[in-house]
Parts: sequence; C-alpha cells; structure tokens
Amino acid sequence: MTARKFTRALLASAAIALGAGAAWAQDYSFKLHHFLGAQTPSHTEMLVPWAAAVEEASGGRVEIEIFPAMTLGGRPPELINQVRDGVVDMVWTVNGYTPGLFPRSEVMELPFVYRNDPGAANLALHQMFESDLKDDYKGVEVMFLHVHSGNGIVMRDTAVHSPDDLKGKKMRIPTRTGAWTLEALGAVPVAMPVPDLPQALSKGVVDGALIPFEIIPSLKLQNQTEDLIELADRTRLGTIVFQLSMNKARWDSLPADIQQAFRDASGPEWLSELGHVWRATEDLGVDIATSAGSTHVMLTEDETEAFRTVLEPVVDRWVEEVGAKGIDGAALVDKARRLISENGSM
Repeated sequence: MTARKFTRALLASAAIALGAGAAWAQDYSFKLHHFLGAQTPSHTEMLVPWAAAVEEASGGRVEIEIFPAMTLGGRPPELINQVRDGVVDMVWTVNGYTPGLFPRSEVMELPFVYRNDPGAANLALHQMFESDLKDDYKGVEVMFLHVHSGNGIVMRDTAVHSPDDLKGKKMRIPTRTGAWTLEALGAVPVAMPVPDLPQALSKGVVDGALIPFEIIPSLKLQNQTEDLIELADRTRLGTIVFQLSMNKARWDSLPADIQQAFRDASGPEWLSELGHVWRATEDLGVDIATSAGSTHVMLTEDETEAFRTVLEPVVDRWVEEVGAKGIDGAALVDKARRLISENGSM
C-alpha cells in the first residue's frame, strides 16, 4: 500500500468509525490525553486518523476517546507521569517537556543531525527503538515516536541572517537541547510549552521562538510575528521528538490481537505518511503567515554554513553529557545520521 493509499484508508476508517460506531460493541475503551487544541493539525491530521485506524484494525472492539488541550487536567509537562501512573490510558506529548528523562532519543533533536525530512527521521527512530532507545521509556508502551518538520525561527520584528542576529534575543524553546542551540547562538532560551507562546510574544516575554511553521495558524502567530526564517534547503535548527504511549500495565493486560491492532496502525508506513502530513501542514502555515504580511526567508548556503560552524559544539556537548550516564552518544549520532540519509533516499 502506498503512503497516499494509506491516508485514504485512514480517512475511510474514520468515516466507518463515525458511521458504524454505535453498532460496534467496544470491548476496550481508552482515553488519549494531549496538550494541543482540537483544531490543530496534530489533532485532526494525526491523532484522530490514527485512533480511527486502531479501531478499524481491532474489528470495532477498541474505542479511543481523545481529550485535547489538557481537558483532563494538569499541565503539559505532567502528561508523561499521568500515563505512567495510570491516570490516563495514553498520552501524546513532547519528550523535552521533561528534560533529561529521554536522553537517548534526544539525538534526533540535535542541529544538523535532523535536517529537514520528518518522514526519514520518523523511520530512523522506529529502526533505533528496540536496539538503542527503549531504555528511555520505562513504565510506558510506546505506540510510536515521531518528529515535526523542525525548528524554524519566528521573530516578532527581527530579520535573521546570521548567528549574530540572535545574540541577546529571548527565544522560546521546549527542550534542553534546543536551549543549548540557542545558547550557542548567543540567544537567551526561555522554556515553555507551545500553547503559552502567543501570550509570551504579545507581552514581550520573548522576542521569537524555535517552532515548526505549521503551528502558526492554530496559535494565530501570524498576527504577532513578522519574520519566518529557515536555513538552506529547508534545514532547521533541530527538531522535537514526540511520543504516543500507553500505560504499561494497561498494555500488558490486552490480548495479543488487540495489541496487534495498535501495532498495525503504528508501523513504518504510518510513520512515513506522518512525514507527508507534517510537510503539508508546514506549507500551509507559511502561506497563512506570508498572506498576513510576514516575510519568509530561506538562508543561503554560506549563511547556513555559519550556523553549522557555531552549532557543531552542541552535538559535542550532548555526546559528553550523555556519556556521563554511560550512553555512547557518538554512536547514536552516527547511526541517526546514517539512517536518516538512508530513509531519505528511499
């Protein structure tokens, strides 16, 4: 099945779930909690189709109710403990909201390890999970890991063409690796979940942010930012790793055929398709921002090389930091870069 056919199948599954749900006798009900709104692409283009695909693969025995925007309570950084403690069945969350808790997976967040291909990075994460990353995920059963299109630069009123243009600027980022990137560029990192960004921009708490452009419309950032910047060939300043995970005890209680329904909906074909989803929504975000008057800049190769030179020590810093925990960071960097390259050429 091609990626596009897979998308159509997901949409068909969603329609079946809506039309025939009342006739199905669900044996297994799950609550999925996450931090973004019900109108965001993450909800409508990823979580809803994925849940529908699981329900269909289970033959109607599974029902997944999705609770967006922290409607079950708490703050985004609390999601991982909510699922580990069994407060909810499943969560979709940003690994970096709990700094240092998922150190191995941070390899995909590093600048110039991840460049510009979310589908290739998703597949690399999948291929590395059992052999290299699994120890990060105690207490949960990971359905899938993925990245977004990468950290572009959005600024209230500052054009950025070199690292010097970011010196002294207060910049939002949710992850510690992103904070290291900003520090290397001379900026001041400000950690916050992305739903807090609009208010932070409007009040001048931050001058800009490292975010994917797809989030601009749902947060209405086109009204508060004048400049969108990415590096040559759409290269980004790293990315963010997300997880969709289930409480481990709940997973272990499920029969093999129900577990397989979740696996069938979460495999490589889905992860590749997510890359297309993120890219499409990214383009939409750029279009909406530029239509509202923002300037979209793609840096030249020479300008990009200046960023690469400044940011290579961030990779070295991470390798040293995780090495103190007994993790071979250099090997993870090499493997991640190789797998991204291989998957990107497929």
